[in-house]
Amino acid sequence: MACDEPAALSGIFMRQNSASAVSLDFEPDADYKFVETLEDRYKCAYCHLVLRNPHQTGCGHRFCQQCILSLRSLNAVPTCPVDKETIKMHEVFKDNCCKREVLNLHVFCKNIPNCSSKIILGRYQEHLQQCLFESVQCTNDGCCDQILRKDLKEHLSQHCQFREEMCQYCNKYVVLINIKNHEKNDCPDYPVPCLQNCSQVILKKEIEKHHAVCPEAEVDCPYKQYGCLVKVKRGKLAEHENGALREHMLQILDKNSRLEEQISDLYKSLECKEIKIQQLAEAIKKCEKEFRQFTQLFGKNTNLMVSTQALASHLDKSARLESQVKQLIQMANQQQSKLDLRPLFDTIENVKQKIALMETYDQRLVVLEGQSSKHDLQINIHKAQLNKNEERFKLLEGTCYNGKLIWKITDYKMKKKEAVEGRVLSIFSQPFYTSRCGYRLCARAYLNGDGSGKGTHVSLYFVVMRGEFDSLLLWPFKQKVTLMLLDQSGKKNHIMEVFRADPNSSSFKRPDGEMNIASGCPRFVPHTVLENTKNTYIRDDTLFLKVVVDLTDLEEL
Repeated sequence: MACDEPAALSGIFMRQNSASAVSLDFEPDADYKFVETLEDRYKCAYCHLVLRNPHQTGCGHRFCQQCILSLRSLNAVPTCPVDKETIKMHEVFKDNCCKREVLNLHVFCKNIPNCSSKIILGRYQEHLQQCLFESVQCTNDGCCDQILRKDLKEHLSQHCQFREEMCQYCNKYVVLINIKNHEKNDCPDYPVPCLQNCSQVILKKEIEKHHAVCPEAEVDCPYKQYGCLVKVKRGKLAEHENGALREHMLQILDKNSRLEEQISDLYKSLECKEIKIQQLAEAIKKCEKEFRQFTQLFGKNTNLMVSTQALASHLDKSARLESQVKQLIQMANQQQSKLDLRPLFDTIENVKQKIALMETYDQRLVVLEGQSSKHDLQINIHKAQLNKNEERFKLLEGTCYNGKLIWKITDYKMKKKEAVEGRVLSIFSQPFYTSRCGYRLCARAYLNGDGSGKGTHVSLYFVVMRGEFDSLLLWPFKQKVTLMLLDQSGKKNHIMEVFRADPNSSSFKRPDGEMNIASGCPRFVPHTVLENTKNTYIRDDTLFLKVVVDLTDLEEL
């Protein structure tokens, strides 16, 4: 039993605390400045600091819960440091009466004199989460600046070098300190001047496409193959073609004349070759005739062998000449087909017709472009109005006027990941009202926790917003508020926190801006409970939160 006593104490404390409707607590090691001198009965007999979770021994002295456990761990038989009496662990009990008194002691805010608030000790940490003079770290990744909470919004929106700003060209969000480098090196929509010094500014991703049509780029004349070696800007190419039309035609005719001369020379060469072939053929026939005569006259005479060899030599030479002539004839025919000018003349005529047709198209395009620009402007105006109306209808359809809000949060994993990475720390619900002309309210959730619940809990807050009928309502807001996480199994094992609005808190005064500072529970529900697969608070990556405002004694307008 003795070994289990500290664990039993801790277990009892945890059960009592979890049953409480509102979590009141304070940090044990902080240097609190009490409004009135701290009485000895509120000090721990061991550490002599203000009692935290006080426990009373059988001898009547009070200790912090952690101090009792420390005494037990240091000594097998713990003794009271005041009267040296043996502390019997089974006689130790949690002193809830003293705890309530301690938690209701008034202390000054640590940010005095800037903050003159006096807060009960149990609400001290809650106050620090709202205190405008509390120093907080900038929430942007990479920024180590410490700023007063009242200046944080201005710092995040105007001064922080690590805030994300939208690139004015590609509409992507980029860290401000890197935005110039992004625009020059990475932004595909960054405008750059044309390298050909034309007056146009082109998107970086379209620079190569532009160069293919740039009017200032120098290109070869289309009649380069006919002898025109002029390089001219693309925008003045048509002017060059029109101005040099006579020269181009003369160049084409000149080349045509040279080709005709070449063809004529080839024909003459072929005629000479044919004459030589005929002469060789007659020589061959003559040799064959002489060979037959020699054969008849000499029979098998030895001189016949010499004559035969000479004749064979003549025949071989004749065959080689005949083969060369055939090759020449074939090459001449091929060159003649290549030098056929009829396709060239057809192409020129087609080009002239296309030029005339394009001139008429240019005039029509100018008119159509003007009409298209007018239509695009009207369409964009209508689209903007439709989008505005659609957003307004959605807001009106989801608005409640009975003081109750059912908030459906979808894509929980993705939104929590954004909160962990610091991109979207908190999300707001749609507004709801206590009546048609009542208070305008909403809820705010930190899925990765806020303040003392950061990284371990979901924090849920209640927010009073500026409404259209605030001048007719009673201030400050004083109603009881219930925050709930709904169980989706149908068993109604909802997690619930209840608190009544503190009339002295700035969170419930009449809003000066769009909304007041949020107030609620930084440790609303632990991640381990919410995300436990045995529970049914999340289904299909969706959870439901409910906020209920007690409308009792609330007068309707």
